[in-house]
Amino acid sequence: MSSFFKSFAGNPREAAAMAMVQSSSYRVLSGRNCSNVRRTTPMDSFLAKGRSPVKAFSFLNVSRYSTQPNNEFGHSSKRRSRGPVMAAKKAAEGEKQEDGKYKHTVDLPKTGFGMRANSLTREPELQKLWEENQVFKRVSDNNNGGSFILHDGPPYANGDLHMGHALNKILKDIINRYKLLQNYKVQYIPGWDCHGLPIELKVLQSLDQEVRKELTPLKLRAKAAKFAKATVKTQMESFKRFGVWADWNNPYLTLDPEYEAAQIEVFGQMALQGYIYRGRKPVHWSPSSRTALAEAELEYPEGHVSRSIYAIFKLVGGAKTSLLDEFIPNICLAVWTTTPWTIPANAAVAVNAKLQYSVVEVHSSSEDESASTGKKKKMPGKVLKNQQKLCVIVATDLVPALEAKWGVKLIIRKTFLGAELENCRYTHPIDNRDCPVVIGGDYITTESGTGLVHTAPGHGQEDYATGLKYGLPIVSPVDDGGNFTEEAGQFRGLSVLGEGNSAVVSYLDENMSLVMEESYAHKYPYDWRTKKPTIFRATEQWFASVEGFRKATMDAINDVKWIPHQAVNRISAMTSSRSDWCISRQRTWGVPIPVFYHVETKEPLMNEETVEHVKSIISQKGSDAWWYMSVEDLLPEKYRDKAADYEKGTDTMDVWFDSGSSWAGVLGKREGLTFPADVYLEGTDQHRGWFQSSLLTSIATKGKAPYSAVITHGFVLDEKGMKMSKSLGNVVDPRLVIEGGKNSKDAPAYGADVMRLWVSSVDYTGDVLIGPQILRQMSDIYRKLRGTLRYLLGNLHDWKVDNAVPYQDLPIIDQHALFQLENVVKNIQECYENYQFFKIFQIIQRFTIVDLSNFYFDIAKDRLYTGGTSSFTRRSCQTVLSTHLLSILRVIAPIVPHLAEDVWQNLPFEYRNDDGSAAKFVFELKWPLVNEQWLSFPAEDVLFWERLLELRTEVNKVLELARTEKLIGSSLEAKVYLHTADASMASRLLEMSGAQNEADTLQRIFITSQVEVLSSMETEMASSVQHTGEYVDGENKVWIGVSRAEGSKCERCWNYSGQVGSFSEHPTLCGRCFNVIVANPPEPVFAAVIN
Repeated sequence: MSSFFKSFAGNPREAAAMAMVQSSSYRVLSGRNCSNVRRTTPMDSFLAKGRSPVKAFSFLNVSRYSTQPNNEFGHSSKRRSRGPVMAAKKAAEGEKQEDGKYKHTVDLPKTGFGMRANSLTREPELQKLWEENQVFKRVSDNNNGGSFILHDGPPYANGDLHMGHALNKILKDIINRYKLLQNYKVQYIPGWDCHGLPIELKVLQSLDQEVRKELTPLKLRAKAAKFAKATVKTQMESFKRFGVWADWNNPYLTLDPEYEAAQIEVFGQMALQGYIYRGRKPVHWSPSSRTALAEAELEYPEGHVSRSIYAIFKLVGGAKTSLLDEFIPNICLAVWTTTPWTIPANAAVAVNAKLQYSVVEVHSSSEDESASTGKKKKMPGKVLKNQQKLCVIVATDLVPALEAKWGVKLIIRKTFLGAELENCRYTHPIDNRDCPVVIGGDYITTESGTGLVHTAPGHGQEDYATGLKYGLPIVSPVDDGGNFTEEAGQFRGLSVLGEGNSAVVSYLDENMSLVMEESYAHKYPYDWRTKKPTIFRATEQWFASVEGFRKATMDAINDVKWIPHQAVNRISAMTSSRSDWCISRQRTWGVPIPVFYHVETKEPLMNEETVEHVKSIISQKGSDAWWYMSVEDLLPEKYRDKAADYEKGTDTMDVWFDSGSSWAGVLGKREGLTFPADVYLEGTDQHRGWFQSSLLTSIATKGKAPYSAVITHGFVLDEKGMKMSKSLGNVVDPRLVIEGGKNSKDAPAYGADVMRLWVSSVDYTGDVLIGPQILRQMSDIYRKLRGTLRYLLGNLHDWKVDNAVPYQDLPIIDQHALFQLENVVKNIQECYENYQFFKIFQIIQRFTIVDLSNFYFDIAKDRLYTGGTSSFTRRSCQTVLSTHLLSILRVIAPIVPHLAEDVWQNLPFEYRNDDGSAAKFVFELKWPLVNEQWLSFPAEDVLFWERLLELRTEVNKVLELARTEKLIGSSLEAKVYLHTADASMASRLLEMSGAQNEADTLQRIFITSQVEVLSSMETEMASSVQHTGEYVDGENKVWIGVSRAEGSKCERCWNYSGQVGSFSEHPTLCGRCFNVIVANPPEPVFAAVIN
């Protein structure tokens, strides 16, 4: 009897409206010499297409079952007998039966839980139910197992949510909901990053030119705040629709006055400890945004091509010895750069003291070297066409490569170490300044270029460090918009990334200083907001001296648990190598750096008193006060008589300092929260963003990391592994996943739980894939899971806790089922603790959808439907089913909470917690406690059941062969014969074939009418069986034979029995059905089969 049913509606119309769910045939897997091989399911294929191969997660030996679904739910309709089910179905549909008087004695499933999720309506209803009853707060408040704090990394309040947001927030929600079931007090405060350039740009883009001219800083800030708050409201509603539980009424926003004050306090503490300083040094500068940028605000897109040049600077002497006298005045230093526009700021040429250098004589080729090699465009300079003698200095190891690249012959005249070149002098190629040769660091190699490095301390970090060592001038003749200043002379006003670059190249060529120009493809930093190139530029900025607490930071990193573990390498590398953190920005929308400058000397005024005073003002009035209050009011009392001598600074703080202070603004201020947080969870890009900025501010002020564990996830890509892009049309919108699109066929409404199921299915530690095909697979798995739960509900419609059968009295098959269940729950708990949700998904899929449906549920239907309402075998089965339902609901609830709650609201019996309280909502349950008795199922019995299930697979093959040959129709028309020479196996099979407990008999397990274990193959019966097979288990074998069942067919259960016809009052019944009917005479009722 292989159908899944639903509740009895009570009339044919309702019955006809229900949908029939059937199960597919299953296939058993074994490491033994079982003849079957595993067939890949669609879901296996999906997982294989993911990030990396996932090892099969074996929670038991019984995990060897797997299926190849061939219809909606699993079991083969061709093989299984569905007598009572079909009779009831036909009756409900008004079809005539030959007799049908026993159709109302079959205990069919009854439940109001529909097969259709109707998620567009039902999920919002359940969310409203949770909100109205404050379930999250109530459960958390009532839990007494300690606190758990997952601190939310604030998403940017700018635009709609994407699948990356969904992945992030759902992962957090799965963790929080699991911790609730584990009896923790969970407080989850959602946050938003509300300051910064993107919001400022959005506001400016929405205004016309005339309005922009009238825009004061305060008006701009007001509009930016309004935009951010509106975005927060929109994003919050979307997060709620994902099913995310949080303290939505009390989020943290980085624009809140109390948060801004906490940020000012962190800044002040760092300043007082000497970690904050002002200096002129090169920083990443965005001409398109007109502000300094942090490393975390950069991106390195593919496809950037620079104009690289090989230039020569004329040596004029200065060496300690007469090393180069013989070559002067026809000797030059050869350098290579990808930023020709920095040549006007050149202050030195650097060499590596340990490398060998050579003076080479250049012999020009007679051929025209203007050419394009692939995508590389090369153009030789005029100096190569000049007939005058030319010698240049290059690294010896690079001579062959330069010969090939320049298209010339280079003849080595002299070789020496780089150290001997120190303090040589050359003439600047543009303004004729006298400049030195200096010793640089290990950054000078022979991997590319010439081995000599053009050094401009105002335009490069390594150049700056070398410049400090030699006292070189820090020249940076570039303004905020990326144009040359007056200091650049003839190039003034030109864009350094455009015509200014070209002008410098042309000048060098005209003045015989350009050897070659070549296009060069490489990674180059772009502004992540404007998507335009940045430059390195020396400006006056505020910095956090990471060097001052780098060692403490590195030590703290090793004390944190990183998931995945290799993430520690990423954060360590980024932290150990990072330069000082530029924390000032030249923008209006942000938290001000609380500093005053002397009007004449420009000396900054910032101390404990001034910072504390500004902090107290901002805590009450917000950071707008910095713009509308006077200097006199912003200064403490003791400085007010000098207010006229000072002016306010106009820089704001880096937004990474904003969000990086959240541990202080939230964990350190909110009641019930603790420092450090238990977990931070964000994308892998946050190793250089929020993870790092939070770590640095916390170490600098608290001396410890703000988190105990850090979990990182990858990016969301399309099904082909491509980055999502509107231009490619491959963007998956989480809103459309949940609500569907205009065309329901192309974009069906899946609901939040299907999206959450997808989150649980992927190995989030790497990049993850999503698209229409994957979502369809998820929807199919969700529907099957829902069908499994519906089966459990329907067969417990008359269940009461008092009906439970004690464990020691349960049939062996039921004890084995509880052993399986307990191992599943135990392994799922371990996966939750290790944040390995994709393994939980695999276990749930395999156990609830495959193993239960294709084995236990399949053979349970006979005793559930026809065994008698109050019979021992039915009650023992219901004992197992109720336990499975309660356990499965709890293990899936963190992942698919709407489904779990929907099932709970349809629970047909009352359930109370251990303390006697009624659980009105599924999250008022607690995680199942370990049941050692169930786990103590004997090892030899575990092995036997493993072999028995493998044997069952081989029996099914022979049954299928007999059906194909028209010997039988359904499996109940068959009798199975078994023989084995293995005495131990034979003994166990004989024991089961004659088991007093009907549930343990072989015919029930094989779903046949009879099973006979033959003591010998010499019998006439063995030789007359038409269809045979064999189960091989190592050295042992079991012979299998199938013939027609003996006796007649029972009208009620459709099993064949020799007892049919023995009971005068009920001549069409078998002995079991006769006993059921005599004990419980039927009362006519209307029944409807679940479809």
